[in-house]
Amino acid sequence: MYKACYAEEMRAVDRAATELGFVPGIILMENAALACVNELQRCFELSGKSVAVFCGKGNNGGDGLAIARHLYNMGVAVNIFLVSGNAYKGDAKINYDIVTGMGIPIDTIADTDGFEYVIRSFDIVVDAIFGTGISGVVRGIAYDIIRLINENAKYILSVDVPSGINSDSGEICGVCINADKTVTFAGYKIGMFMYPAADCTGEIVADMISMPNIAIESQNLQINVTDAEFVRNTIPPRRNNSQKGDYGRLLIIAGSLGMSGAAYMASEAALKSGAGLITLVCCETISEALEVKTTEVMTLPVDDTDGHIAYSAVTHILPQLDRAGAVLIGPGLGRSTDAAEVVRAVLKGSRVPVIVDADAINAVAKNKTLLSECACDLIFTPHAMEMSRLTGLDVSYIEENRIQVSREFAEENGAVLLLKGHHTVVTDRSLTQYINITGNPGLASGGSGDVLAGIIAALAARGAGCAEAAAAAAYIHGLAGDIAAAKYGQESMSAANVLECLPEAFCEILKSDK
Repeated sequence: MYKACYAEEMRAVDRAATELGFVPGIILMENAALACVNELQRCFELSGKSVAVFCGKGNNGGDGLAIARHLYNMGVAVNIFLVSGNAYKGDAKINYDIVTGMGIPIDTIADTDGFEYVIRSFDIVVDAIFGTGISGVVRGIAYDIIRLINENAKYILSVDVPSGINSDSGEICGVCINADKTVTFAGYKIGMFMYPAADCTGEIVADMISMPNIAIESQNLQINVTDAEFVRNTIPPRRNNSQKGDYGRLLIIAGSLGMSGAAYMASEAALKSGAGLITLVCCETISEALEVKTTEVMTLPVDDTDGHIAYSAVTHILPQLDRAGAVLIGPGLGRSTDAAEVVRAVLKGSRVPVIVDADAINAVAKNKTLLSECACDLIFTPHAMEMSRLTGLDVSYIEENRIQVSREFAEENGAVLLLKGHHTVVTDRSLTQYINITGNPGLASGGSGDVLAGIIAALAARGAGCAEAAAAAAYIHGLAGDIAAAKYGQESMSAANVLECLPEAFCEILKSDK
């Protein structure tokens, strides 16, 4: 599983590679160049293609010079454009001297008049202007060139990060490259997952470039980027000699009049995520409809008040807590006073992990003393607005500081937090974090969060750790969303389509036959 890091952390990793792993920087630069060339070969038949490589003055520019050398040796029509002159140092200077001796066309850009026609004449543009160390605002020739590349290039591959983004914060430094693809090295950069930069990376491909594991491990990096292998290792295996009780007993408390769909979606998602036995606690008002729809889920009808769960239901719920391996509470529960008291009773009475979702989050936000009464592990699943209610922070601040806000909440409350959004962030009580890279805007529809909650609950009930269950569920949910988008399109896909595609997502992750 790849790490995600800040620029200073990446520089420390690079130093450790030389000092602890004995890998010279020139080798890492060579491997970075090869990673980019290999990716271009994967995407294009390069024979007959023309490539413009725009190089800055630092090591990112050195990567670009090495890329140009490899492409030139392959017979590709290559032209190098120097954006900041040729005053190279160190490893970049070595590559500059090599390409100069090879006779590769090199132009130093002093004037951008009419340069749009030059850019249009190339099939591919390689952006190696700025790396992770950019600070301040892009100005001068670099500003003009980046703008012209964006407006005129047919295809852009960025080296490590798109030039002009702050790789820590995701801010745009005046202007930045809008890449079709970014090949990043040794680890993802945090800013790639933050907005507005996240809209400028295109597809992100990571390559270890032979970075020694000891260099990564020496820095104690706490932010991980979830991948299929991690999820595969999180899903408890199935044994031949087993029965339904071996795969988790899950209690779901959900639904109210007008929101029975939330209870259904969460229950079905848990079922399709491998939970062995599921009991759905729901209002009598909606139980009959749910029994028809959820034929493989047991229902426990309880009293209701005006279509919402009544507090008296706790007499039926509390005994169920002792039999469960995990509890999910909140989807479609409603915001009644009685519902909030049911949430309180569950948090106080449970000794197994509780996934606090939707209206249960709102109940906690109104009465945070509930957390001091709680003796069980908690997984919170807020979107930005719900997170604002929980913390009192502005939504805009939360979105701009997702990593830090998540860490502070998890540390303060001793809970696992899954902060929803594009690149969902999961934070453990130990402050280990996971960033999700599956999913698409089509997931922004009613019921999608209920599906996610059901997946988390199933994995937790089956014995996965709370943070691992949340991180794996985010990946599975996003992958199912990507499969649904491929089938139905982002505009037309629904949460029901995501639910429908869960089996395919699991099959893809587990590499099993459908």
